[in-house]
Amino acid sequence: MPAESTPDAGIADETVTPEPRRRAKGRRRKPRGKGRRALLVMAWTAAGIVVLGGTGVGYLYFKLNGNIKSVDINQALGTDRPAKVDNGSENILVLGSDSRSGSNKTLGGGTDDGSARSDTAMIVHVYKGHKKASVVSIPRDTLVDRPECTDGKGNAQPAAESVMFNSAYSTGGATCAVKTVESITGIRMDHYVEVDFAGFQKLIDDLGGVQVTTTRAIDDRESHLALPAGTHTLDGRQALGLVRTRHGVGDGSDLGRIQLQQAFVKALVDQVKQIGILSSPTKLVDLADTATKAVTTDSDLASVKALASFANGLKGISSPHMNMVTMPVQYDPANPNRVLTDTSKARLIWSALENDKPIPARATQGTATGEAKGVVASS
Repeated sequence: MPAESTPDAGIADETVTPEPRRRAKGRRRKPRGKGRRALLVMAWTAAGIVVLGGTGVGYLYFKLNGNIKSVDINQALGTDRPAKVDNGSENILVLGSDSRSGSNKTLGGGTDDGSARSDTAMIVHVYKGHKKASVVSIPRDTLVDRPECTDGKGNAQPAAESVMFNSAYSTGGATCAVKTVESITGIRMDHYVEVDFAGFQKLIDDLGGVQVTTTRAIDDRESHLALPAGTHTLDGRQALGLVRTRHGVGDGSDLGRIQLQQAFVKALVDQVKQIGILSSPTKLVDLADTATKAVTTDSDLASVKALASFANGLKGISSPHMNMVTMPVQYDPANPNRVLTDTSKARLIWSALENDKPIPARATQGTATGEAKGVVASS
């Protein structure tokens, strides 16, 4: 299926490491079981935030706090939004911002027009008990009815019908993106996390790369990625290319790219448990510095302490307990570069999340998919 050729941003990820404990000299630490392998919402929040919530004091602590950018979503949206469901679950909207300005221009390609798009969007639903999660990717090319909203500068943005989903962010930033997602799903987003190109690349480099296996060659000049089939340890630039590529493999669609993104997230979660982050204080500080510079959050998460507390509540979620799906869509008969929400099947997903239930398999059966499934796997 042909697809739009605009270079796009991707994101990935989504991990955090357990908090280190002091131990007696000469004693060995027993290996942690799978249940202790922690998961944060996406890759860019990384391992160091949790640890520094307990050990980051003085200058370093305030420096990291100063790195974090935030948006007061609650203030901007007011009461015109879905009610918060108090059942122990949490919903987090995770966006990858596709800015063409500054350092992102050389990474993302395209023209520096001063705009930004949300070319990767995932709803992360953390179930009660924080032992498992469902992740729902929203295709950027989905045609939606965008509600009226207020942007970050307090300016009212008019509603629009049948526009691309990622136009919500380019029109009104984080608040309009959240407003649109809540309008589509009928579910309140408890938190918001955003990352940019440069932060994602540097974070992967600070982690030492991520190992994946490609079952076929990927060659996409637009995302600057060329990988033969085989096992690779991707550096930051390659990882960014992988989660952005859509023309180098499969049918060239955004749906195929989402399949690559989801596979990369799984690989990253599996990889982090093997990285000796806690063995190097310098590496830990570098990770925390990169992570806090990379993210924009809602105001409730806009501190090292808040992020640490939030991440600490996600211990026990490992990649086998992550169900990753794509919002049910069908290709638009009038334009094969766009997709339309399969509303009846999508309602099955939103109802499941609202009631803190597993997503039923029938919700994604018979819907449009890309052709990149199985191209990338954990090594």
